[in-house]
Amino acid sequence: MTGKTMINRLGLGGALSVVLATCTLAVAAEAPAFWPRWRGPTGNGVATAGEPPVQWSETLNVRWKTAVPGSGTSTPIIWGDLVFILTAVPAGQPDAAAPAAPATPAAPEANRGGPPNIVKPGEAYGFLVIALDRATGALRWRQQACAEVPHEGHHPDHGFASASPVTDGQHLLASFGSRGLYCYDLAGNLKWEKRLGQMKTRNSFGEGSSPVLHGNTVIMLWDHEGDDFIVALDKTTGNELWRRPREEPTGWTTPYVVEREGRTEVMVNGTQRIRSYDLASGDLLWECSGMTLNAIPSPVVGPELAYFTSGFRGSALLAIRLGGKGDLTGSAAIAWRREGGTPYVPSPLLYGDLLYILATNSAVLTCLDAATGKVHFEGQKLPEMKGMYASPVGVADRVYLAGREGKTTVLRRGTAFEILACNTLDDRFDASPAVAGDALFLRGHRSVYCIAAP
Repeated sequence: MTGKTMINRLGLGGALSVVLATCTLAVAAEAPAFWPRWRGPTGNGVATAGEPPVQWSETLNVRWKTAVPGSGTSTPIIWGDLVFILTAVPAGQPDAAAPAAPATPAAPEANRGGPPNIVKPGEAYGFLVIALDRATGALRWRQQACAEVPHEGHHPDHGFASASPVTDGQHLLASFGSRGLYCYDLAGNLKWEKRLGQMKTRNSFGEGSSPVLHGNTVIMLWDHEGDDFIVALDKTTGNELWRRPREEPTGWTTPYVVEREGRTEVMVNGTQRIRSYDLASGDLLWECSGMTLNAIPSPVVGPELAYFTSGFRGSALLAIRLGGKGDLTGSAAIAWRREGGTPYVPSPLLYGDLLYILATNSAVLTCLDAATGKVHFEGQKLPEMKGMYASPVGVADRVYLAGREGKTTVLRRGTAFEILACNTLDDRFDASPAVAGDALFLRGHRSVYCIAAP
C-alpha cells in the first residue's frame, strides 16, 4: 500500500540558512526539557533532548497514570513541573471519567461512504483547563473556562477540546474555539479572554486549530463555512493587532511561525492555497496551490525548506523553499513534490535530514530524504497497528508512533525501517505524544500516562 509516487527534483543550490526561531519561547534555554506547544519546542515534532523508555506496558515504566474527566484529543503540554490538559465535560457530570474506549475504533473518515451522523448537543459542557504535577500526576489546579451548550456537534472520533494549549512559561493560552480563547498565568489565574465568534464547520465536524504564540503575538486561524480570517492578538491583553480575511473551507490545521534572515512569517496550510503572512503586519508574503481537500496537517520547517502535506481525496506533499514572494505555484520555489502515501490527519515529522509521513490515517509509514524527496523506505506497515490520528514524535534518535488501538511503535531513526519495540496500554490514543526530559506523555481517551523509568 505505497500509492503512486511522483518526485520532482528541481535542484537545491544556495547556502543553508539557520531557522532562528519557530514559535519563540520566552526562556529558550529551558525549552529542551519542556514541550510547550503543539508539535513541541521546534514545531517539527522533535524533542531536542531527552531519553524516554523504549519499552513499557501497564506494569512497566509507567511513572504515573491519571484519569481525566470528559474528553479531548489535544496534545498535553509541559512546562516546569506542570502538565497541562484541556477537556470538555458534561456539566451534569463534572468529575465523570471519559467513557470506555470501544474495542475497535471507527474506520477513518476517508474510508467511509459518507459523513457520519452528527448529533447536536442538548446539554451544557464545562470547558476545563487542568494542570497536573509533572512528577506525580496529581491535580495541581483546575479552571473552568466557561460552561455552555455548544451550538453544533462534532465528529464522533473527536470532541469539544481538540486544540492544544501553548505557553511561554508565563502565559498559558487555551483555545476552545467558538467557546473562546483564554489566557492564564501558570498558577491558573485568568488574565483575559477573547471571543472570536461561532464557527460553522463542514458537516458539524467540530473545531481543532491550536493557537500559536511567538514573542508578544498570539495567532488564531478561523477557517470555517462562514467568513474566514487569521488574526493576531497581543498576548498580554488579548487586544487585536491585525486581522486578514481568508477564503478557505473548514480547516483544522495549525499555523507555523518561522523567523529567518530578518523576516518573521506565519505559514498556513490550506485546501485552496498555502499562504504565508508577515507576523508584524499580517500582509500576505506568498501563496501556492497544490493541496487536496481538508489540508489538516501542520507544516514542518527545516533550514531551507518548508513541507506541506494533505491526504484526503488525493495526496500531496510540497517542499517549498523559504524566503519566497508572490504566487509560487509551479515555480522554482517548489524544490520537490510527491503524490501518494501522504497523511490526512497526522502531521509529518521532520527529524534532522529525514521526513516521516503516514499514509492517510493508517499505520503505514514512509521515510524521505528531506532535501531531495528521495525515498529511504516506503509504505511500511507498523505491526499490530491500524488507524492513526496522532502525529509521530522524535527523540534520542528514535521515532514514537501512537495508534488508535492503544499501541505505540518505537523505531530507530534512520534510513532503514527498524522496529525497536511495540508497546500496548489499556487505552486509545488520538492525541499526539509529548516528550519532556526522560518522560513520554500519552493522553488517552480515559487517562494521561507518564512513561518513564521508575
